[in-house]
Amino acid sequence: MRNRILWLLCLSLLPTWLSAQKTIETGRKIIRDLGRIVNPNGIQENYTVNINGVDQWLYARGQNKDNPVILFIHGGPASPLSPVMWTFQRPLEEYYTIVTYDQRGAGRTFLNIPPDSIAASIRIDTFVDDAIEVASYIRQRYHAKKIILMGHSWGTILGMKAALKRPDLFAAYIGVGQVINVMENERVSFDYAVEQATRHKNDSALAELKSIAPYPGNEPITRHRIIIARNWAQYYGGLSAYRSESMYFYNAPWLSPEYDANDIPAIDNGNIFTLWRILPEFLQVDFKKVHTFPIPVFMFLGRHDYTTPAEPTAAWMKQVKAPVKKAVWFEHSSHLIPMEEPGKMLISLKECLDPVIRGK
Repeated sequence: MRNRILWLLCLSLLPTWLSAQKTIETGRKIIRDLGRIVNPNGIQENYTVNINGVDQWLYARGQNKDNPVILFIHGGPASPLSPVMWTFQRPLEEYYTIVTYDQRGAGRTFLNIPPDSIAASIRIDTFVDDAIEVASYIRQRYHAKKIILMGHSWGTILGMKAALKRPDLFAAYIGVGQVINVMENERVSFDYAVEQATRHKNDSALAELKSIAPYPGNEPITRHRIIIARNWAQYYGGLSAYRSESMYFYNAPWLSPEYDANDIPAIDNGNIFTLWRILPEFLQVDFKKVHTFPIPVFMFLGRHDYTTPAEPTAAWMKQVKAPVKKAVWFEHSSHLIPMEEPGKMLISLKECLDPVIRGK
């Protein structure tokens, strides 16, 4: 009898589920059509390339193939840019050809191969070598003398290391939500969460935060501890400014022209697969000892960012020597600058990069 009731309940919900799926697909088709690059001189390509032994998905978009090329390295680990780029990227494509890729262990690349076959390669140096090989490939494919390199969050670690290792490939580097020292970031983020929870008399938050204190401290930094610290920092606007949640970001892949419903689970699965393997190395990342940078460097800093707090990056920028350097503050952004202040991001890119490009 119980099974019959459950079966009838499922049947009764099926039309609602099918209607929702149809609505999502209709929305995706509209966004896909709006985003089509119909300019005969434009570029719109999705394809796989074998990068260091792994077929990785690349996405290239731009309204004019003669525009400068930006390689945008996504964050995470394993949080691909491709399923959310539709939310902010179109204006940038009028002035730049934007190339991103789903890193090994991320997104559609994660679906390409058995995960166990790449488990041993989930190392920061491997990701850096991948970024360099992607840059070399797209420089040839799109006939660019040099690539502009841009990283977001986790991608800034790879971007910084790639620029330091192969500065000859890149005209400039842009860090968005830059990581300088991971352990310092964790401390600043946790302290912010405690401060906000105390100010708002949030006893539940304070109890959870106390359970992992002192943080990061001398205890092992586990995924569980990171989640508690990040959850409350982000609840108080540390991911999206003035917002306690960021569902516009997490749900954006459902309307992505690049992903379908079968691809979306790979985002979370890839993150789980990658994070615990990379975590020990990730926690050791420290660029404080880098006092000279070989190419122009620009940092886009979210004033309210407590996912990768901006103050350590601002301090690093004051002491580093580079051919050109500039820190740009986004006063109404947290960690998701491209989506939070897309207009200012475009203007800032133009102001920073135009003199560099003219000088090449």
